[in-house]
Amino acid sequence: MNRSRSRSQDARNIIDVTLRAIHPRLLMTPALGKLPNCAGRILLLAFGKAAWSMASVAREYLGDRIDSGICITKHGHVMGNIPGVRCLEAGHPVPDEHTITATQQALAMLTDLTPDDLVLVLISGGGSALFEDPLVPLDQLQDITRQLLASGAPITHINTIRKRLSRVKGGRLAQLCQPARVVSIIMSDVLGDPLDVIASGPTYPDSSTTADVHDIIDRYHLDLTPEARQCLEQETPKDLPHVTNRIVGNVTNLCDCAITAATLLGYQVHVLTTSLDCEARDAGAFMAAIARTHATDDTRQAWIACGETVVHVTGNGMGGRNQELALAAAAGIAGLDNVTLASVGSDGTDGPTEAAGAIVDGFTAERLTQQGLSIPDVLACNDSYHAHALAGTLFYTGPTGNNLNDLTLLLIN
Repeated sequence: MNRSRSRSQDARNIIDVTLRAIHPRLLMTPALGKLPNCAGRILLLAFGKAAWSMASVAREYLGDRIDSGICITKHGHVMGNIPGVRCLEAGHPVPDEHTITATQQALAMLTDLTPDDLVLVLISGGGSALFEDPLVPLDQLQDITRQLLASGAPITHINTIRKRLSRVKGGRLAQLCQPARVVSIIMSDVLGDPLDVIASGPTYPDSSTTADVHDIIDRYHLDLTPEARQCLEQETPKDLPHVTNRIVGNVTNLCDCAITAATLLGYQVHVLTTSLDCEARDAGAFMAAIARTHATDDTRQAWIACGETVVHVTGNGMGGRNQELALAAAAGIAGLDNVTLASVGSDGTDGPTEAAGAIVDGFTAERLTQQGLSIPDVLACNDSYHAHALAGTLFYTGPTGNNLNDLTLLLIN
């Protein structure tokens, strides 16, 4: 058990070092140094889970050159005042009344713009829920969002629908900023970094079509009002010449920093993928299969998979994709005394919970059995959070100021 605790501590250290190494302060500064000259005002708008950190870094770099600013992030993610920037909190992953109010304040700031003005937009994952001025009533938008999240649909499909229900998504924010110049600095939480998908592409021409929308509606059997269907038939902007978009961080940064951290602790590192994209429980079962194959190897090994899994919700429990992945892995590594698996969200929150994810080992399944829980039954009702709480395997970081997908780490020694 001492070895198990040592591996668990190694996992925690690797995660901690990785999250500090991908902080926006380190990733954003080069892009801020390339901002164009501005004869007019500089207006700052930040939204997403990393918005507070990104806005704080921009304020430190630009100082009083910022004439006005608004930062919109998830409830509980504002970590202090930023001079000259109003910091607001809103709902995620489902938008709420605070989302609408905060977005309206931001749009009020972006009035009377001139060609001499510069709008600096700082975008991070979660922005789809946190920055929204909907074309349908809020309750309809919330219902459609919940349908999509529960369906297990990939983020590309979810955001294709979101764009057409919004006045600010799918390039429409950039349209509202005309004739000012727009520079967007982006931290990507979408695999492949598609600019029209990250936060639903508020400042990038939209590549999706109404044909794509119809396919998504049919595929996930969405229940829509006539009002919503009418909005979904509207096309989105396809040309935005006054905008520059720069990605400064993505899943590759997350993986590279994890590799460095694990190597420094003496592990032989194997990168499985930086494009993990499947059901969370399937990913957990696969990681467990790797553990069983290599459990008898002589070397200290770290197997890394980065990306973003999905959960097809069929039960009424509580949890997140990383907690579900870890619980599925716990079943597959049961009895192995030299294996630890951690899976965490780089933003510090996993699903609608306060935990970033979970850390499990070969004894987790036994502890749950002693509590009268069956892992297959827990997974069937999507209640991974409460199972991890009983097993003592939840992992907390608090809001990290980052959002570059998820890190899954398998340690064997």
